[in-house]
Amino acid sequence: MSNISPEFKLISDWITPNSRVLDLGCGDGQLLKHLTDTYSITGYGMEIDPQKNIQAMNKGINVIQSDLNNHDICEYFDKDSFDFVIMTQALQVVSRPDILLDDMLAVGKQCIITFPNFGHWRMRLQLLSKGRMPETDTLPYHWYDTPNIHMCTFNDFEDLCEEKGLEVVARTVVNAEHRSSLGMRIAPNWLGEVALYKVQKKT
Repeated sequence: MSNISPEFKLISDWITPNSRVLDLGCGDGQLLKHLTDTYSITGYGMEIDPQKNIQAMNKGINVIQSDLNNHDICEYFDKDSFDFVIMTQALQVVSRPDILLDDMLAVGKQCIITFPNFGHWRMRLQLLSKGRMPETDTLPYHWYDTPNIHMCTFNDFEDLCEEKGLEVVARTVVNAEHRSSLGMRIAPNWLGEVALYKVQKKT
């Protein structure tokens, strides 16, 4: 197995062999390269950073340079073009995550999404005790330089899924080191720092 991050390993466990995968904000293509080599997937990536696009292409990845805030992914791909559409640690940085979620499930049958939890107990405690926007290992930015413009909790995301008629097929809740515990499974919105969701339209 290639040297991939713990988060990418968790995502890989949800991918079926020979499937079609779109990775939004694919970076240097490391995840798609791993999935291609390990699961024989057919993969495409979308990435705004031109340097990372070059790195991905050097790995043999099909990648489109695109800003997800300014381009509809439905312009590039037909309905149900993919089995999985992946977006890691980017839900909170796009301008309209609700609309992007619709687009993801238009071109893909299932979505895999990861994001940090603003409802974690350390966040709540910092805000309560200091009266300032919290900073943690998973959200290390100051309020004025953070790329995160739509902070949400796990409950917020699941409410959005319910509102849109989406089914949560699988969920994994972990800490900053991507390890889980019984407490996180019992009280995910209090104790989980990062969540991985697999969602699809309700049938």
